[in-house]
Amino acid sequence: MKYIIKIVTSKDDERDFLNCPIHIYKDDKTWVRPLDNDITSVFDIKKNKALKKSEYKRWIVKDQNNKVCGRIAAFYFVSELRKRDGIKTGGVGFFESENLPDVANLLFNTSIKWLQDSGIQAVDGPINIGERDRWWGLLTEGFTSPNYCSNYNPLYYKDFFENYGFQNYFNQYSYERLVESNLNPLIIDKAKRIEESGDYHCENLSLKNKKKYAADFAEIYNQGWAKFPGIKKMSSQQVELIIKSISPILDPKLTYFAYHKNQPAGFFIMIPDINNIVKRLNGKMNLLGKLRFFLMMKYFLKPTKAVGLIFGIVPKHQGKGLHGYLVNEFAKNVFNNKFQYKTIELNWIGDFNPSMMKVCNEIGANIIKTHVTYRFLIDKNIVFSRAKKLS
Repeated sequence: MKYIIKIVTSKDDERDFLNCPIHIYKDDKTWVRPLDNDITSVFDIKKNKALKKSEYKRWIVKDQNNKVCGRIAAFYFVSELRKRDGIKTGGVGFFESENLPDVANLLFNTSIKWLQDSGIQAVDGPINIGERDRWWGLLTEGFTSPNYCSNYNPLYYKDFFENYGFQNYFNQYSYERLVESNLNPLIIDKAKRIEESGDYHCENLSLKNKKKYAADFAEIYNQGWAKFPGIKKMSSQQVELIIKSISPILDPKLTYFAYHKNQPAGFFIMIPDINNIVKRLNGKMNLLGKLRFFLMMKYFLKPTKAVGLIFGIVPKHQGKGLHGYLVNEFAKNVFNNKFQYKTIELNWIGDFNPSMMKVCNEIGANIIKTHVTYRFLIDKNIVFSRAKKLS
């Protein structure tokens, strides 16, 4: 069968790009259709500031009957082209394909050729344009219901990527634990030591003081996370925009900031998993969708799972038990109040971060999903190596 690939340029193409997955997952009851707005905002320069410093293209593939059977996006940051050392790396993402190797290869060939012509030497995927907390990694193990803005895909995508030549750059693990299960005594002991020192205190985020907490978040994040692969520093203005975007679902009881002598030292940020509601909106967050969402969120379908977005400790405070202190403060909230959340899922724990994996084990969480970030080398003179482990 002959397939035609075309660049997304028109509103009709945009609609085809959005609707492409519907046919692919029509028999998969686990799949949750993403909200159209959550996909289109990635490619809207007014909503995704990363686009100001990047170039991107999107493609769709149609068969001879004009049916859309695949899609992909490719992108790179302009700063990558000015690198004097290291590897000039771009990315592909939002990949979808029917179980047709010819379609997958056509998508890879076209997107990677565009990146190569732009001066890129290596390609990571599937990844997002912008922050890594959304649409990052290929699901390879744990095909349970996806969390909000988290990648879910058929198992055969793994063969598509690996058969084409993509190699495992790093694994991203999702850990889960029951909220009301007992804490490890080791965690409690660490929390007590922190409390007895008198130098630390803990606060929940307040939406009335977004600027303060955005600045504190950026300071902790840039010291504790920006050293990891594929993660760039964030400004307090960027964090403010993120807080604003998630404020309709933000639950202050799920956000914890730790301070050492009133200086930012760590955070534990969680949000309610709203995908059980999103699944009922058929991708549409219009006026009716917003009304349905509000009513279900508040009255009929309250989320019972909290998703850990990020856990960060400033390096000079690591190894002192501060993570135990944050977890214990959360536990106090759980057992002292009527708490709607039954499980916690901690996402995006990279295998290059063994110290964070250790924290997950200490709090009694177990791996339930694995996503893989792959890398494809365009320049065959480069020696492939997996992401370096950092402690």
